[in-house]
Amino acid sequence: MPYLIFKYLVTAGIIVLVTELAKASGKIGGLVLALPIVTLLALVWLHVEKAPDSQLTDLATYTFWYVVPTLPMFLLFPWLLPRAGFWISLGISMLVTVVLFAVWALLLRRFGIELL
Repeated sequence: MPYLIFKYLVTAGIIVLVTELAKASGKIGGLVLALPIVTLLALVWLHVEKAPDSQLTDLATYTFWYVVPTLPMFLLFPWLLPRAGFWISLGISMLVTVVLFAVWALLLRRFGIELL
């Protein structure tokens, strides 16, 4: 149980740190957020918990394929924000990401890569 609490505190602390950096500077916050922090944390925690290499490999590989359809959101959201407000922009961006993900999964299926 102490390990689990430690894991939560470290993970939450990193998210809070990134949020504070983003408040101080959009450029620095964007740079740090562009790093695959969640993926890196997951890989570290899985390694520490002695997960097999195949699980680490699967996580890294599928993360790569899942990132691609999320990228347009980072262009769409800032374009929508001044026009539609935060919640509508976020909702539309998320909806577009889900649609792009479905299209991406269908496209990759033709090449033998199963995401769903």
